[in-house]
Amino acid sequence: MGKSVFIAEKPSVAQEFGKALHENFTRRDGFLESDNYIVTWCVGHLVTMSYPEKYDEKLKRWSFDTLPFLPEKFLYEVIPSVEKQFNIVKGVLNREDVETIYVCTDSGREGEYIYRLVEQMAGVHDKKEKRVWIDSQTEEEILKGIRTAKDLSEYNNLSDAAYLRAKEDYLMGINFSRVLTLKYGRNISNYLKTDRTVVSVGRVMTCVLGMIVRREREIRAFVKTPFFRVITKAQIAESSFEAEWRVTEKSRYYQTPYLYKENGFKERKYAEELAAFLSEPLPAEGTVESIERKKETKNPPLLYNLAEIQNECSKLFKISPDQTLNIIQELYEKKLVTYPRTDARVLSSAVCKEISKNISGLINYEPVKAFAQDIISGEKFKGIEKTRYCDNKKITDHYAIIPTGQGLGALKSLSQTAARTYEIIVRRFLSIFYPAAVYSRVSLALECKNERFNASFKVLVDEGYLKVAKNSFAKASKQDDQDGNGTDDGKADAALLEALKKCRKNDKLSLVGFDIKEGETSPPKRYNSGSIILAMENAGQLIEDEELRAQIKGSGIGTSATRAEILKKLNNIGYISTNKKTQIITPTQLGEIIYEVVEKSIVHLLNPELTASWEKGLNYVAEGSITSDEYLQKLEGFVRRRTVAVMRLNNQSQLVGRFNEISKNYK
Repeated sequence: MGKSVFIAEKPSVAQEFGKALHENFTRRDGFLESDNYIVTWCVGHLVTMSYPEKYDEKLKRWSFDTLPFLPEKFLYEVIPSVEKQFNIVKGVLNREDVETIYVCTDSGREGEYIYRLVEQMAGVHDKKEKRVWIDSQTEEEILKGIRTAKDLSEYNNLSDAAYLRAKEDYLMGINFSRVLTLKYGRNISNYLKTDRTVVSVGRVMTCVLGMIVRREREIRAFVKTPFFRVITKAQIAESSFEAEWRVTEKSRYYQTPYLYKENGFKERKYAEELAAFLSEPLPAEGTVESIERKKETKNPPLLYNLAEIQNECSKLFKISPDQTLNIIQELYEKKLVTYPRTDARVLSSAVCKEISKNISGLINYEPVKAFAQDIISGEKFKGIEKTRYCDNKKITDHYAIIPTGQGLGALKSLSQTAARTYEIIVRRFLSIFYPAAVYSRVSLALECKNERFNASFKVLVDEGYLKVAKNSFAKASKQDDQDGNGTDDGKADAALLEALKKCRKNDKLSLVGFDIKEGETSPPKRYNSGSIILAMENAGQLIEDEELRAQIKGSGIGTSATRAEILKKLNNIGYISTNKKTQIITPTQLGEIIYEVVEKSIVHLLNPELTASWEKGLNYVAEGSITSDEYLQKLEGFVRRRTVAVMRLNNQSQLVGRFNEISKNYK
């Protein structure tokens, strides 16, 4: 009987497989070997797509004559810096004594692609190939993955989608970057007084640049509108509270042009006029027109996927999505959490059946020890599979990011930010086993001289899951915001609450004064590194066409595995700038000029519709709904048409005027 090879994506993962197999391994150069097994590894990608000059030396020079570039057969090559490891892997995979290859690269589209390229370049044949698909790096999960490994052929559709994603980025990047550089590069260089400008564009990258530039332009175009609200102070028993004027049909200002929305005025003089009218005499009398008391509940949020945790870490720790991904990857490799690159925010029914193991392990994690014990002893985990936190239909490759309950010894080696990130993942996870938080809301309406004033109070009655969700490092005010005290609700102390309990319809309250509060409308907020990731994930919400929005539901711009890298690239090439302290993102002058060039040439690249629909198409290939040939045909047609259309344009001189307009904002 021949040997089995386990090939991982990186050395650290290979080490975990080696440990899990419990064999007496000897370390060789680039692999581990025992009597029965060989464990080897890639170092990320070992193989890449060849540049155009490998097809023909003439293609090294950028020229309209060689565009569009659409090869009949794509060429690949070993990456020079990792050639030694590739040759080791190639030798191991093709050994005569090797019978079975277990593919243990990351369980996702990119991991599939990494191995398939190696297999292709190494010329592997006549071997059994099995796919190990795991959600965490615990020994138990690794051994289960090996036991349940399916034939590699069952993942051929996923492999097709992976190859197509790479071809798509390659064809769009090479053709569009070359044609736009040839057409506009000199104009941009002359304008910015630089030596040379390469116009870098990409299927996802350019769309994200578009989102950032459009938001910046919305902010610039925004005109602040002042408004004026009338507030009264009402006395009840020994307490007092504020109430805000709102227009009703009885009001003297009903349907007048002076109003700003239903609770303010466009000009101060009308607010002053109303205050003066109501102040004759003071104190005025307000009649309780209505009082409503009701309970409100707030359910524990869904679990974290990568986009959600990236947004959370951007807000809490002011770190980039790339830094967050590195932290989650570290936690994953130290067996603390499950697979990071996931879009799902729920659990699978299979993991729900064994979820008590994850919770039991957390009894040894001091910050949540009491909660984990409470869940286990009270069997609060039972029935979780019947809740909204379990849904197989909402999972493609992996379920949400949750703690494994293992690897706690590694916590000492973590940075403070990584340790805190682990804590928020743990607390979000344990929250789902607790009931909703319960609030008591009291809303009342007062009438004075046919004018209405409204007040609302929301008080936490039962913490429910919130007692678990409070981070040990959170500041009190921030935590209060998390606890759900909205800004529209007044604060109520015990005395006021007691008085409000006794309050009834038609009661008379004393209104001791009327003040005017000035406000102004706010422009849209700039994206930060977290909110842009969420916006990319939810690209469907940016699409106005309802049918198309439904069609691409669940497909954002890019994937959980690539979004952080895209933002990093936009920063590196100088198209956007991210403030390191605040993580606020703004376009640069060059970035906005590139946006303008793309808008006047290949505007489709700026549309979330196109980008998200391409991603949906790749999902269809992975599901087997369409063939890779059909997809590639559409892709090549798109690239050919757009490239030729740019070559025919003659709008360079018109763009200079737009460059001047843009530059006014960067002086």
